[in-house]
Amino acid sequence: MKVRYADIDLSTGQVRDYHLSEDIVRLYLGGKGLAAYILYQELAPGIDPLSPDNILIFNTTPLTGTGAPCTSRFNATTKNVLTGGIASSNCGGSFGIKLRRAGYDGLIIRGKAPQPCSLMVIDGQITIQDARELWGLDTEQTQHRFDRKYGCVVIGPAGENQVRYACAVSGERVLGRCGIGAVMGSKNLKAVVTYGTRSLPINDPETFRRDVQHWVKALHKNPTTGEFLPRYGTAFWMNIVNRHHILPTLNSQQVKHDQAQRISGEYMTEHHLTRNSGCVSCPIRCERRIMLDGKEIKGPEYETLGLLGANLGVTDIEWINQWNYQCDLLGLDTMSLGVTLSLAMELSQRGIKDYGLNFSQPENISIAIEKIARREEPFDELAEGSAWVAQKYDALSFAIQVKGLELAAYDPRQSQALGLAYATANRGGCHLDGGYPVYFEALGPIAVNGHTVRGKAALTVLMQNLMDAVSTSGFCLFTALGSLPAALFKFKENSFVPRLLGNIIISLPSTHWLWRLMPGLMPLNLPSFLPHPLIIRDVTGMEMTLGQFLQMGERVFNIERLFNIREGLDRQQDCLPERLVSEPAELDKPDTVVHLDKMLDTYYRIREWSNQGIPSPRKLKQLGIAN
Repeated sequence: MKVRYADIDLSTGQVRDYHLSEDIVRLYLGGKGLAAYILYQELAPGIDPLSPDNILIFNTTPLTGTGAPCTSRFNATTKNVLTGGIASSNCGGSFGIKLRRAGYDGLIIRGKAPQPCSLMVIDGQITIQDARELWGLDTEQTQHRFDRKYGCVVIGPAGENQVRYACAVSGERVLGRCGIGAVMGSKNLKAVVTYGTRSLPINDPETFRRDVQHWVKALHKNPTTGEFLPRYGTAFWMNIVNRHHILPTLNSQQVKHDQAQRISGEYMTEHHLTRNSGCVSCPIRCERRIMLDGKEIKGPEYETLGLLGANLGVTDIEWINQWNYQCDLLGLDTMSLGVTLSLAMELSQRGIKDYGLNFSQPENISIAIEKIARREEPFDELAEGSAWVAQKYDALSFAIQVKGLELAAYDPRQSQALGLAYATANRGGCHLDGGYPVYFEALGPIAVNGHTVRGKAALTVLMQNLMDAVSTSGFCLFTALGSLPAALFKFKENSFVPRLLGNIIISLPSTHWLWRLMPGLMPLNLPSFLPHPLIIRDVTGMEMTLGQFLQMGERVFNIERLFNIREGLDRQQDCLPERLVSEPAELDKPDTVVHLDKMLDTYYRIREWSNQGIPSPRKLKQLGIAN
């Protein structure tokens, strides 16, 4: 299986092909996995993420553009601006499809252009063009300068000013986390533009069409992917999260908000929704379309509603709609922004530092967002992210971040596996990179007890490997959630059957043996459960069993871990802020903290890592990773 990558040096203007062996491609397939392998091989240790020496990779997978469900996604990988470890960010839209149709599976970008530039990848030709006239424009204005047929990734003022959590924008989709926009800004790279007309190969078209049809029907029948997400978007989780007392509120000083319903998916659908939409080839269509000042725009996702809403003490959705759009124009990650703003508000609450920002007072936030993006006083400090601010003002105990990356909108103190997932996720405090075990502990149809630590290390390892397999092969992560049998949703929350299944999951013996025996332990395909390996086989011709699929995810997780270890991130950084491990979420329930110390060693044993969190030679050999 052959892929084509371009190696581009912005400093010199040199463009050459980058060669990858078929064996390596078969091990990592594409996406974040293959990009992590390239970064690990090519980037010298200790490089400043915002220096010209950093490498930025945009890439796809063999499934991108084939029409397989939810496979229009592309990946960006670099050294993480916030953590110093691995950075990977995933995005929908048409950019990745048009990159492949232009004749390239990925781009490796080095150096720094002497002046603002655009990278043009058009029908097999790559050119670097002067973009000085685009510098200073917002993301919408920038994209409007290019023909609508093109796929674009662009930055706004936040990326130009190297705000550490600046994002990159493609259409209305966002490469949101880890400072991808800041890395582009540091390279004077305003835009990457793609277009092509080449056809994309599918090994077995007839079987592929049949399997896709079956899978689409299954996704439509599943309540999560066929009903809840299309009807309410990701914000349908708001009321569930609030009911389970895991909604970060007032910088995680509280875990629920009495008015959370006013920023829920149900409320948005009733009062603001014009229609739903979705990515190319997506049968789920979870995107919200709303009106703002007479213009139809993309509505906020759950994470934005939670972190710019309840976490700031704001439950007026009109404000959040405005801030979400403002952030997209400026190129700011709403998640890191929300947590950083909430930290600033608590600093004011404690009388430590007054930024003019206070909980439940939305009036100054729009001004703060604008000034953060442009690094203007007094908000230029907040452009550095919550970890930097907390370090300066001795506030690390209540800065809600891990390794420097701000946590998502799920408080883990009543979701133990999620707490472990945050602590061990390779890109920092990320629920998705952590495996999203909160779906079992609170959000989904199986009622896993979120308070117990029993079985949580094994569940976290399984989910992290699964999510990395799904992501590196180019599928939307929601396709994994759509794999649970629809019949499970017929039971009432926390009734006998969901609780029984939850108890079975966490009562299983340690899965240490499971990963030792991969992939031979699961030499089967289970298309009614996880169709992903079957679709990979249809497209590439590469045999892919369920065991091989899960092992691919494990391989990706381990090579990202190796990158982090090399950059100095080990057991000491697999931690949580003091608030989450010592301050109970419920004052009358002192046990509602994350018991990380009771799970971490077990987690390492299951992964076959040392007690310092370093992958063992045996494990690396098993996975085919040369260290």
